[in-house]
Amino acid sequence: MSNPVQHKTNTGFFSSLKASPSTDEFIKGLWRDNPVFVQVLGMCPVLAVSNTAENALAMGLATAFVLLMSNVLVSSLRNFIPKQVRIASYILIIATFVTITDYAIQAISVELHKSLGAFISLIVVNCLILSRAEAFASKNTIGKSVLDALGMGAGFVFALFCLGAVRELLGNGTLFGFPFLPGGFQAWIVMILPAGGFFTLALWLLIFNIAKERRSKT
Repeated sequence: MSNPVQHKTNTGFFSSLKASPSTDEFIKGLWRDNPVFVQVLGMCPVLAVSNTAENALAMGLATAFVLLMSNVLVSSLRNFIPKQVRIASYILIIATFVTITDYAIQAISVELHKSLGAFISLIVVNCLILSRAEAFASKNTIGKSVLDALGMGAGFVFALFCLGAVRELLGNGTLFGFPFLPGGFQAWIVMILPAGGFFTLALWLLIFNIAKERRSKT
Protein backbone atom coordinates (compact mmCIF):
# COMPACT_ATOMS: atom_id res chain seq x y z
CA MET A 1 0.00 0.00 0.00
CA SER A 2 1.50 3.34 -1.07
CA ASN A 3 2.19 6.09 1.41
CA PRO A 4 -0.19 9.06 0.74
CA VAL A 5 2.40 11.51 2.02
CA GLN A 6 5.08 10.09 -0.24
CA HIS A 7 2.70 10.05 -3.23
CA LYS A 8 1.81 13.71 -2.65
CA THR A 9 5.47 14.67 -2.39
CA ASN A 10 6.36 12.86 -5.62
CA THR A 11 3.45 14.45 -7.46
CA GLY A 12 4.50 17.88 -6.29
CA PHE A 13 8.07 17.23 -7.38
CA PHE A 14 7.10 16.23 -10.92
CA SER A 15 4.68 19.14 -11.19
CA SER A 16 7.38 21.60 -10.21
CA LEU A 17 9.83 19.94 -12.62
CA LYS A 18 7.35 20.12 -15.46
CA ALA A 19 6.68 23.78 -14.82
CA SER A 20 10.36 24.62 -14.32
CA PRO A 21 11.41 27.72 -16.30
CA SER A 22 14.69 25.99 -17.19
CA THR A 23 12.83 23.04 -18.70
CA ASP A 24 10.51 25.38 -20.56
CA GLU A 25 13.44 27.25 -22.13
CA PHE A 26 14.58 23.99 -23.71
CA ILE A 27 11.21 22.48 -24.65
CA LYS A 28 9.83 25.60 -26.34
CA GLY A 29 12.28 25.22 -29.23
CA LEU A 30 11.24 21.64 -29.85
CA TRP A 31 7.50 22.24 -29.97
CA ARG A 32 5.82 25.54 -29.06
CA ASP A 33 8.31 27.83 -30.83
CA ASN A 34 9.91 25.38 -33.25
CA PRO A 35 12.09 27.53 -35.55
CA VAL A 36 10.91 25.84 -38.75
CA PHE A 37 7.41 24.51 -38.15
CA VAL A 38 6.18 27.49 -36.10
CA GLN A 39 8.42 30.51 -36.73
CA VAL A 40 9.33 29.46 -40.30
CA LEU A 41 12.93 30.67 -39.96
CA GLY A 42 16.03 29.62 -41.89
CA MET A 43 14.11 28.50 -44.95
CA CYS A 44 17.13 28.70 -47.27
CA PRO A 45 18.98 25.65 -45.85
CA VAL A 46 15.72 23.94 -44.91
CA LEU A 47 14.63 23.78 -48.55
CA ALA A 48 18.03 23.63 -50.26
CA VAL A 49 19.98 20.88 -48.49
CA SER A 50 17.22 18.65 -47.14
CA ASN A 51 17.19 16.40 -50.22
CA THR A 52 18.85 13.63 -48.17
CA ALA A 53 18.72 12.73 -44.49
CA GLU A 54 22.52 12.93 -44.20
CA ASN A 55 22.73 16.45 -45.63
CA ALA A 56 19.79 17.61 -43.53
CA LEU A 57 21.24 16.18 -40.31
CA ALA A 58 24.70 17.63 -41.01
CA MET A 59 23.33 21.10 -41.75
CA GLY A 60 21.07 20.96 -38.70
CA LEU A 61 23.93 19.99 -36.37
CA ALA A 62 26.24 22.63 -37.89
CA THR A 63 23.61 25.33 -37.37
CA ALA A 64 22.87 24.13 -33.83
CA PHE A 65 26.58 24.29 -32.95
CA VAL A 66 26.93 27.84 -34.28
CA LEU A 67 23.73 28.85 -32.46
CA LEU A 68 24.94 27.40 -29.16
CA MET A 69 28.41 28.95 -29.27
CA SER A 70 27.10 32.31 -30.48
CA ASN A 71 24.51 32.45 -27.69
CA VAL A 72 27.17 31.67 -25.09
CA LEU A 73 29.55 34.37 -26.33
CA VAL A 74 26.86 37.01 -26.88
CA SER A 75 25.45 36.40 -23.40
CA SER A 76 28.95 36.58 -21.90
CA LEU A 77 29.71 39.90 -23.59
CA ARG A 78 26.22 41.44 -23.42
CA ASN A 79 27.32 44.08 -20.89
CA PHE A 80 30.41 45.07 -22.87
CA ILE A 81 29.07 45.35 -26.44
CA PRO A 82 27.90 48.92 -27.23
CA LYS A 83 24.31 49.09 -28.43
CA GLN A 84 25.32 51.05 -31.53
CA VAL A 85 27.40 48.15 -32.91
CA ARG A 86 25.61 45.18 -31.41
CA ILE A 87 24.33 43.73 -34.72
CA ALA A 88 27.74 44.01 -36.37
CA SER A 89 29.31 42.40 -33.30
CA TYR A 90 26.80 39.54 -33.36
CA ILE A 91 27.47 38.90 -37.04
CA LEU A 92 31.23 38.87 -36.38
CA ILE A 93 30.78 36.35 -33.57
CA ILE A 94 28.52 34.16 -35.72
CA ALA A 95 30.90 34.34 -38.69
CA THR A 96 33.79 33.17 -36.49
CA PHE A 97 31.98 30.00 -35.45
CA VAL A 98 30.71 29.41 -39.00
CA THR A 99 34.32 29.46 -40.22
CA ILE A 100 35.29 26.94 -37.54
CA THR A 101 32.34 24.74 -38.55
CA ASP A 102 33.22 25.01 -42.23
CA TYR A 103 36.78 23.80 -41.68
CA ALA A 104 35.61 21.05 -39.31
CA ILE A 105 33.14 19.62 -41.85
CA GLN A 106 35.79 19.78 -44.58
CA ALA A 107 38.22 17.88 -42.33
CA ILE A 108 35.63 15.23 -41.45
CA SER A 109 34.24 14.60 -44.95
CA VAL A 110 35.16 16.35 -48.19
CA GLU A 111 32.14 14.80 -49.94
CA LEU A 112 29.75 16.11 -47.30
CA HIS A 113 31.38 19.52 -47.53
CA LYS A 114 30.82 19.55 -51.31
CA SER A 115 27.19 18.44 -50.87
CA LEU A 116 26.44 21.29 -48.48
CA GLY A 117 28.44 23.72 -50.59
CA ALA A 118 27.93 27.43 -50.02
CA PHE A 119 25.08 26.81 -47.59
CA ILE A 120 27.60 26.27 -44.78
CA SER A 121 28.85 29.84 -45.19
CA LEU A 122 25.27 31.08 -45.43
CA ILE A 123 24.72 30.03 -41.81
CA VAL A 124 26.12 33.50 -41.05
CA VAL A 125 22.93 35.10 -42.36
CA ASN A 126 20.55 32.51 -40.91
CA CYS A 127 17.90 34.67 -39.25
CA LEU A 128 17.37 32.02 -36.55
CA ILE A 129 20.85 32.53 -35.10
CA LEU A 130 20.84 36.32 -35.31
CA SER A 131 17.33 36.56 -33.86
CA ARG A 132 18.24 34.40 -30.83
CA ALA A 133 21.35 36.49 -30.25
CA GLU A 134 19.41 39.76 -30.41
CA ALA A 135 16.15 38.71 -28.77
CA PHE A 136 17.39 36.31 -26.09
CA ALA A 137 21.14 35.89 -25.50
CA SER A 138 21.78 39.63 -25.28
CA LYS A 139 19.21 39.94 -22.48
CA ASN A 140 19.69 36.74 -20.44
CA THR A 141 22.29 34.82 -18.46
CA ILE A 142 24.65 32.27 -19.98
CA GLY A 143 22.70 29.37 -18.45
CA LYS A 144 19.39 30.44 -19.94
CA SER A 145 21.05 31.24 -23.26
CA VAL A 146 22.54 27.74 -23.41
CA LEU A 147 19.14 26.15 -22.76
CA ASP A 148 17.52 28.38 -25.37
CA ALA A 149 20.19 27.50 -27.94
CA LEU A 150 19.97 23.77 -27.20
CA GLY A 151 16.18 23.80 -27.52
CA MET A 152 16.10 25.87 -30.71
CA GLY A 153 19.01 23.92 -32.16
CA ALA A 154 17.37 20.59 -31.41
CA GLY A 155 14.12 21.85 -32.94
CA PHE A 156 15.98 22.94 -36.08
CA VAL A 157 17.78 19.57 -36.36
CA PHE A 158 14.50 17.73 -35.85
CA ALA A 159 12.74 19.76 -38.55
CA LEU A 160 15.54 19.33 -41.10
CA PHE A 161 15.73 15.60 -40.43
CA CYS A 162 11.96 15.26 -40.89
CA LEU A 163 12.20 16.91 -44.31
CA GLY A 164 15.38 15.11 -45.36
CA ALA A 165 14.13 11.66 -44.35
CA VAL A 166 10.84 12.01 -46.24
CA ARG A 167 12.48 13.46 -49.37
CA GLU A 168 15.18 10.77 -49.49
CA LEU A 169 12.72 7.95 -48.82
CA LEU A 170 10.31 9.02 -51.55
CA GLY A 171 12.95 10.37 -53.94
CA ASN A 172 15.49 7.54 -53.75
CA GLY A 173 13.87 4.78 -51.69
CA THR A 174 16.82 4.98 -49.26
CA LEU A 175 17.60 6.38 -45.81
CA PHE A 176 21.15 7.55 -45.10
CA GLY A 177 22.10 5.88 -48.37
CA PHE A 178 20.84 2.42 -47.39
CA PRO A 179 17.91 0.79 -49.28
CA PHE A 180 14.79 1.11 -47.17
CA LEU A 181 11.78 0.62 -49.43
CA PRO A 182 11.08 -2.49 -51.60
CA GLY A 183 13.04 -2.88 -54.82
CA GLY A 184 9.95 -2.37 -56.95
CA PHE A 185 9.29 1.08 -55.48
CA GLN A 186 9.10 3.78 -58.16
CA ALA A 187 11.09 6.75 -56.90
CA TRP A 188 9.44 10.17 -56.99
CA ILE A 189 12.24 12.16 -58.60
CA VAL A 190 10.43 15.42 -57.86
CA MET A 191 11.07 14.91 -54.13
CA ILE A 192 14.83 15.39 -54.47
CA LEU A 193 14.35 18.44 -56.70
CA PRO A 194 13.78 21.96 -55.27
CA ALA A 195 10.01 21.62 -55.73
CA GLY A 196 10.05 18.56 -53.47
CA GLY A 197 11.31 20.72 -50.62
CA PHE A 198 8.25 22.96 -50.83
CA PHE A 199 5.87 19.98 -51.04
CA THR A 200 7.46 18.26 -48.04
CA LEU A 201 7.59 21.45 -45.96
CA ALA A 202 3.90 22.11 -46.67
CA LEU A 203 3.05 18.55 -45.59
CA TRP A 204 4.98 18.81 -42.32
CA LEU A 205 3.51 22.25 -41.57
CA LEU A 206 0.03 20.77 -42.01
CA ILE A 207 0.80 17.80 -39.75
CA PHE A 208 2.43 20.02 -37.11
CA ASN A 209 -0.44 22.51 -37.03
CA ILE A 210 -3.06 19.75 -36.80
CA ALA A 211 -1.15 18.15 -33.91
CA LYS A 212 -0.87 21.50 -32.08
CA GLU A 213 -4.56 22.23 -32.56
CA ARG A 214 -5.59 18.82 -31.21
CA ARG A 215 -3.26 19.18 -28.25
CA SER A 216 -4.66 22.62 -27.40
CA LYS A 217 -8.18 21.16 -27.26
CA THR A 218 -7.25 18.39 -24.82
